[in-house]
Amino acid sequence: MKVETYKIKDWKEKETGLLIDENEDWILVKHIPVDYVVDGYKVYKKSAIEKRKSKTKEEKIARVLQLKKIETKTPESLSLDSVLEILKWSEKKYGLFEFQDNEGDLFYGKLNNVKVDMFYIDLINSNGSIEKEYDYNFLIYEVAAIAFESDYFESIRLLMNDEIKKANPLHKV
Repeated sequence: MKVETYKIKDWKEKETGLLIDENEDWILVKHIPVDYVVDGYKVYKKSAIEKRKSKTKEEKIARVLQLKKIETKTPESLSLDSVLEILKWSEKKYGLFEFQDNEGDLFYGKLNNVKVDMFYIDLINSNGSIEKEYDYNFLIYEVAAIAFESDYFESIRLLMNDEIKKANPLHKV
């Protein structure tokens, strides 16, 4: 069991996670927002990481997580492939995805359109409403992190599903 802290390019705050899997392009972790709290998964693009470390603080966190018997399994059918493939996987499994292209902005959405090096989304707002054809294009190469299964992610998902039910009472979610 290994816990690491990551310095992401242009982000002020460092990110910490329990290492689950990695390949040449991606690192999959169980996200640790504070101390010994595990909250969902994050997938970091390696090219966005300036530095990664695992020292005394991370070893102590790993020890606690081991004592808590935190599982270190890769979610079923997740392939650490491309940005778009991971977003599609999340949307298929959960009905939405979450990503960050810079530290201050979290986006929740569904894929609307993909062009060579950019994509457009239907934005899911914090109240669960869906803003179709959100008027902004995202550059694929700027996505630094993709997240799922956090408490906030699940809350947005519940709100979104409730909004869909209200809009179409016969629609099953």
